[in-house]
Amino acid sequence: MKSMQSSELSTTLETLGKQLRERTANFLGYPVSKDFDYSELLPFLQYPLNNLGDPFVDSTYAVDTRDAEKEVVQFFAELFRAPADNWWGYVTNGGSEGNLYGLYLARELYPNAMVYYSEATHYSVHKNLHLLHMPSIVIRAQENGEIDYEDLRNTIQLNRDKPVIILANIGTTMTEARDDVRRIRQILKDMAVKNHYIHADGALSGTYSAFIDPRPAFDFADGVDSIAVSGHKFVGSPMPCGVVVAKKSNRDRIARSVAYIGSMDTTITGSRNGHSPLFLWYAISKHGIEGLKARAMHSLETAAYAEQRLRELGLDAWRNPNAITVVFPEPPEPIRQKWQLASEQGFSHIICMPNVTRAQIDEVVAEIAAVMETEAG
Repeated sequence: MKSMQSSELSTTLETLGKQLRERTANFLGYPVSKDFDYSELLPFLQYPLNNLGDPFVDSTYAVDTRDAEKEVVQFFAELFRAPADNWWGYVTNGGSEGNLYGLYLARELYPNAMVYYSEATHYSVHKNLHLLHMPSIVIRAQENGEIDYEDLRNTIQLNRDKPVIILANIGTTMTEARDDVRRIRQILKDMAVKNHYIHADGALSGTYSAFIDPRPAFDFADGVDSIAVSGHKFVGSPMPCGVVVAKKSNRDRIARSVAYIGSMDTTITGSRNGHSPLFLWYAISKHGIEGLKARAMHSLETAAYAEQRLRELGLDAWRNPNAITVVFPEPPEPIRQKWQLASEQGFSHIICMPNVTRAQIDEVVAEIAAVMETEAG
């Protein structure tokens, strides 16, 4: 790539900025929060922040944000009711890496286990299982996207000679269905399956599920051994990121010392983004528990409003209990393109992130209504 003159570079960046502003203004179909202001952190972009190795073990490379990362992990460990004396975690590049880490720990604990996950599971899980060479069986999903518990029970029954690893969805991609971890644990107990590991994929719903009443069964107190969430979704971040929390006793099984960095090799990647932990720490510190809870309540109220408005058009719109994702028959392509609505098997969804407003819902509903009137007339 050739070097650019400063004027040419400025023009290119100006064009890109305009394009991104327009595209960011109109997306309702993906779980990304955009209502953030990290301008106070701009000075930190001049530093090569690298949280090399384990966040809880100092490294000889000291241009890092380990202290912020440790506070972020502790926040989520407490939010997810992890054992007070047996938790560990780190800030990842996103939910997919967190799921890879959870499955990696499970494999090291039970090398000959069978993995079970529902057909509504995120596409990255199949890839992760392939990378880890872990045998797996796909379980049917119910109509709402939740795992079919009877199919799970029957399938485990056929493989009772193997330890069980279950990947539970805490918010599926299209319908935001939550698998009930307590019910899954009861199935394992009923079948006397002692060797088991449950990892929860809480990419979108994991964070705010802690604020719902009644609280869904999804965390350590309910029976998970690890949980992964995304940071750029409910919390909001300019770059994809996530957090994985696991039991420290399981993490210790894979830890090894690396003299070159003066730290422990306990994460998936070696060099890790040092800016993401700082952004998450800043957001959590700014919002606090009450602020995050208010974001959740706003999203749930907006989702209820969107479901109601779409139903008023005569559309079969629905959502799972206490979900911020509203599913409805896919609208014409121009509307899907404008609002960047993800679609699958004839259905689209609107995900009411904290930045989504009733005015935006009214706008997209008006556009759908106009098309319906044209087609009817």
